[in-house]
Amino acid sequence: MELFNGLVCNSINLTLYEMKIFLIILAISVCVLLWYNQKLHSGTAIPSGTIIETNKSIYDFTVKDITGKSRNLSEFKGKVLVFVNVASKCGNTPQYKDIEAFYLQYKSKGVEVLGFPANNFMGQEPGTDAEIQSFCTKNYGVTFPLFSKISVKGNDMHPIYQYLTQKSQNGSLDQEVTWNFQKFIVNKEGKVVASFSPRTSVTSEEFLTAIKNLL
Repeated sequence: MELFNGLVCNSINLTLYEMKIFLIILAISVCVLLWYNQKLHSGTAIPSGTIIETNKSIYDFTVKDITGKSRNLSEFKGKVLVFVNVASKCGNTPQYKDIEAFYLQYKSKGVEVLGFPANNFMGQEPGTDAEIQSFCTKNYGVTFPLFSKISVKGNDMHPIYQYLTQKSQNGSLDQEVTWNFQKFIVNKEGKVVASFSPRTSVTSEEFLTAIKNLL
C-alpha cells in the first residue's frame, strides 16, 4: 500500500512539474509573439515638431540596381517615391502582389516604388541579387525597380537608409526600420515625409491618402 501511494504521489508530482514547464514555455511564447507583433506594427511615423533645415535630399545618392548598374536617384526627380525593404522568405512577402498592383496603378500619376532587398531580419532574404530578381519576376511579376541587396539597420546600414531613418540627415523624422516591408514615402522634392509599418498595406486608406496628398 505504501508503495502504491508513493507511485501515485510521484505521478502527481511529475504531472505538476510538466505543467509548470508547459506554462513557462507558453508564457515565453506569448512574450515572443507580442514582441514580434509590436515590431510588425511599429514603424509608422508622420513628421511632427521641429523640422531641421538640411540641404541633403534623396537625389544625392547613387545606388546599384539589382543587375549591378549604378543609378543616381536624381533620375526620379519630380516623382513621389516609396522605398520598401523587401525579403523573399518573410510572412510579409505576399505584399509583393499588392505593391506591384499599386505601382502599375500609380506609375502614370508620378509615383515610383523602389525595392531594396535586405537580410537584416531573421535571415529572410538570403539570396543573391540574381536569385532575388528571379524570385520576384517568377512569383509576383515585379516590374518596379529593384536594387542590390543592402543593410537597412545596424553598423553596416547603407547610407541611403541612414538618410531615410535619421532626422539629423533627412530633417523630418527619426524612424528605424522595424521589419521587412516597411515603407518610406519621399515627396517630389526628394524629402522624407512619412514612414509606414511593415504590416501596413499599400492598399490601406491611410497609405493611399498620404500618397494622393503628394500628387
